[in-house]
Amino acid sequence: MKVKEVLACLEEKFPLAYQESYDNAGLITGDREADATGVLICLDVSEAVVDEALALGANVIVSHHPLIFQGIKKLNQGAYPDRILIQAVRNHLNLYACHTNADNIKYGVNERLAEKLGLDGTEILSPLSGRLYKLVTFVPHQYAGRVRQAMFEAGAGHIGAYDHCSYNVEGYGTFRGSDTANPFVGEKGIDHTEPETRVEVIFPDYLQDKILRHLLEAHPYEEVAYDIIPLANPSPVAGAGLTGHLPEPMDTDAFLTMVKKALSVQSVRYSAPAKNQVYKIAVCGGSGSFLIPACLSAGVDAFVTADIKYHQFIEAAGKLLLVDAGHYETEVGAKEIFYELLIKKLPNFAVHFSKRDFNPVNYL
Repeated sequence: MKVKEVLACLEEKFPLAYQESYDNAGLITGDREADATGVLICLDVSEAVVDEALALGANVIVSHHPLIFQGIKKLNQGAYPDRILIQAVRNHLNLYACHTNADNIKYGVNERLAEKLGLDGTEILSPLSGRLYKLVTFVPHQYAGRVRQAMFEAGAGHIGAYDHCSYNVEGYGTFRGSDTANPFVGEKGIDHTEPETRVEVIFPDYLQDKILRHLLEAHPYEEVAYDIIPLANPSPVAGAGLTGHLPEPMDTDAFLTMVKKALSVQSVRYSAPAKNQVYKIAVCGGSGSFLIPACLSAGVDAFVTADIKYHQFIEAAGKLLLVDAGHYETEVGAKEIFYELLIKKLPNFAVHFSKRDFNPVNYL
């Protein structure tokens, strides 16, 4: 098995196109064409994790956090993260990060956090907009099914929990082929009217080239008429944070105790409660304080995230229960979803859950 086959399993589920502009998700070091000997899953790449991968004979390390976010001008053995990169390159390891592309998808890191807190009815808190397009094409009736199926196979036609979605209207297309044309129907130089089906599908922007390629391969005409229309619709599956609700309202103290138990944390930081009970909850694994305004707009009772600043606790007092449960603690579920995905997709391949990955923050 090639490294690229392992990474394709992750990128199909967590498209790199959904990562934030500041992020560095994807293959950090390595060779997609190399043979894969095993995968080690972790949250952070450390020297201990690299040693673990070498001991296991696994040459692919999949982490949530990228080892590097920005360009490196120098590599020095005594510096971090330089020495880890040097060790990885020397041993031909493939370091791959699946970061905000796994955060900004409904069935990713935040979904796992919501599951641990027992939330129902989850929805994207701050959906991505401007990432959806509509493709409209026109095809002879008898070929409409073939063209639709080709676009579906390329990833078009997904709306929330539904796939193979399209809209179809029958009409008539007119055209006249030039002397150099090779018309599929009709004759050169003669006006022709053909009964056609107008087929409409939506798709995410990062799939445009693939969908067009499938359309052109399946369509019988040598000159295919199509429109690509940008949509302002918010994405139902991509965006930051999630909202959901508890099975029933909980007292604030009971909720905080439940969060500690569910996430296996010794303590949490929290703001002055706005209500005696909470029901509608928002979550964002890792540094999610940028979503506080969205939580207030959504009428959320409590927001579970990490890395909340001092003044943000002050500003939220009496408006929203902020719960800082720790960066590692709210994102550790990333390791679980990567592991579960790969053992399902690659049942006969060596996939390991790191035993040497650790929380760098200590509590007393």
